[in-house]
Amino acid sequence: MSENLIVPTMAEMMAEGKQPEILFWVGSAGSYDDRAKKITRAFVKILNKANVNFAVLGTEESCTGDVAKRAGNEFLFQMQALMNIELLNAYEVKKIVTCDPHSFNCLKNEYPSLGGKYEVIHHTQFLQQLLKEGRIDFNKETYKGSRITFHDPCYLGRANQEYEAPREVLSQTNAEIVEMKRSKSTALCCGAGGGQMFKEPEKGDMDINVLRTQDALETKPSIIATGCPYCNTMMTDGVKFSEKESKVKVLDIAEIIANAQDL
Repeated sequence: MSENLIVPTMAEMMAEGKQPEILFWVGSAGSYDDRAKKITRAFVKILNKANVNFAVLGTEESCTGDVAKRAGNEFLFQMQALMNIELLNAYEVKKIVTCDPHSFNCLKNEYPSLGGKYEVIHHTQFLQQLLKEGRIDFNKETYKGSRITFHDPCYLGRANQEYEAPREVLSQTNAEIVEMKRSKSTALCCGAGGGQMFKEPEKGDMDINVLRTQDALETKPSIIATGCPYCNTMMTDGVKFSEKESKVKVLDIAEIIANAQDL
């Protein structure tokens, strides 16, 4: 993290006898992947700008176990989840915000049956809330004349039926928001959730991320907006495959807002 970012840990908060408004669950991609770290930094800049009282687990944060569960290793998932729940409950965490829809889905829908009951919010929902409360504002000239299309992350959209929060945030940018032919409940997966980010693709006519990127490019966007670090990587690779990287940017919604705030 840059020196001008204020990122307290839960341990530091507890030592001072304080309780944050939210826990920011950074997630594996946001912690370790260089591209996703930029999304993490952008979101932290917004939290700092909005004076949100938050904390992270820091080195105490572990994997949610989501990948193990999707791969069918229920034992490993429950072991990882129970360790996290013990830590979260020890810190008396009530509200969690994350930029990762996979962590969002896992913490929201799969931890409660194991004893981890929290209010879990995706960062686009939290940004929507900050905008409504007037806690963040930005220069609406930044994206005037731009065309933005939003790619729905599977674990935010189809798995949790959240389609409007990211679109409402983007509608505030003053850009032209254009929809792909497959959007919301009919949106095509970027492929990362199917494991394509971590292995060679199966034989076929076209890689799934290239096909999904074609959906986006057909809208003639200047920006493809994402709300998931894995989608961001897959769509960025798709744009490079199409040799459109000089004309089309792939940005997380947090980055779009942070840029418009000149953060």
